[in-house]
Amino acid sequence: MSSLNDVLKDLATDIEETARLVEDLDEAAWNAPTPAPGWRIADQIAHLTFIFHLAGTAASDPEAFARIAAGASHDFDGAVDAALRQFNQFPPDQLLARFRASGRASVDALAAVPEGEVVPWLVNPLPPAVLASAGIMEVFGHGQDIADALGVRREPTGRLLHLVFFAFLTRDFGYLSRGLTPPAEPFRIEVTSPTGELWAFGPEDATDRITGPAEDFCLLVTRRRHRADLALEAEGAEAERWLDIAQAYRGPSGEGRRPGQFAERGAGH
Repeated sequence: MSSLNDVLKDLATDIEETARLVEDLDEAAWNAPTPAPGWRIADQIAHLTFIFHLAGTAASDPEAFARIAAGASHDFDGAVDAALRQFNQFPPDQLLARFRASGRASVDALAAVPEGEVVPWLVNPLPPAVLASAGIMEVFGHGQDIADALGVRREPTGRLLHLVFFAFLTRDFGYLSRGLTPPAEPFRIEVTSPTGELWAFGPEDATDRITGPAEDFCLLVTRRRHRADLALEAEGAEAERWLDIAQAYRGPSGEGRRPGQFAERGAGH
């Protein structure tokens, strides 16, 4: 597992990279639809702004976080919609400034958590490095929607390591969101980094394993590409099944993406 400092440094870089995707857009472009049904580019940035506001509050003011989380516990989708309304009404320049500010504040707050302590979160408390990795997952997924809306390709980097590790930790989310019982045995995840390095998690003798490019794995677990468009392979019946349901976030799985939806721009190769 990477150090907290490494994850936070990479999270800050991801936040700024996403900010640069939108900083020169005019208001019409901010209102352009993204592949997520009903979500504009402004909604994607508003959602991320809320997520980082939430994470920063959790790390710096647990009591205030508990009040926010209590309001979201009975209606997750309603809380997400309310958060969008809270932030997406700002003009683009103000929304972007708030996104950057909430991102920086969350990074600073997580960095200040005393060593060995955990941060309260929506279901269970998390170590700061794991919560920061969840932030990288959020930025990757919603940033992909923005990139797809703009017709640009983001270059994958070694920062994907944190998302791969987070998806390994959260393997069961896809089962739980569908009311399925996760398998007792862990998977082996072996993916190739953008520079050709092998990133591996899980027991070497696991019956079920997933292999392929790290970027494709990240696109799968954030449900930003259909498995048919990715160069991922499964060994074992349970791993094969998992490729259809993988998600690295709690709650509803969403519609996902259709096979071939982004074929004209490639699927992560």
